[in-house]
Amino acid sequence: MDVQVEVLSEVTAEVVDALNALLPQLSTTAKPLDAAALRAIVSAPASTVLLAWLDGRIVGSLTLATFPIPTGIRAWIEDVVVDEAARGKRIGTSLIDEAIRLAKQSGARTVDLTSRPSRVSAGQLYERIGFEQRETRFYRYKLT
Repeated sequence: MDVQVEVLSEVTAEVVDALNALLPQLSTTAKPLDAAALRAIVSAPASTVLLAWLDGRIVGSLTLATFPIPTGIRAWIEDVVVDEAARGKRIGTSLIDEAIRLAKQSGARTVDLTSRPSRVSAGQLYERIGFEQRETRFYRYKLT
């Protein structure tokens, strides 16, 4: 029962279906993806989509964004999701470990992420891995 984490490079119907099954566990407002939308994400220079496989099926995903800014390379983890039926098997840890490895390889000195306070187990996971909660004011401007 080994978790395999890989960079998504080829968008297939299996991948689209698997991610669409995971999306509602991540967000109640996320719209389903089609192959074209997923290809746009995968082909974006700043985005790396990681997939976690267990027993021949996709059970988790994470998106790592890395991009240059004047102060260096920024790395940001977004949309971490592990299938409810597969939780507790170190899948989230495996995804995050690979994202950290890729961020370091890109030249980033830090990796940031956010998590809703209601996602207690996710917060515990991030802290167990070594993330520290920052004292910050996080702002959002809604465009729609």
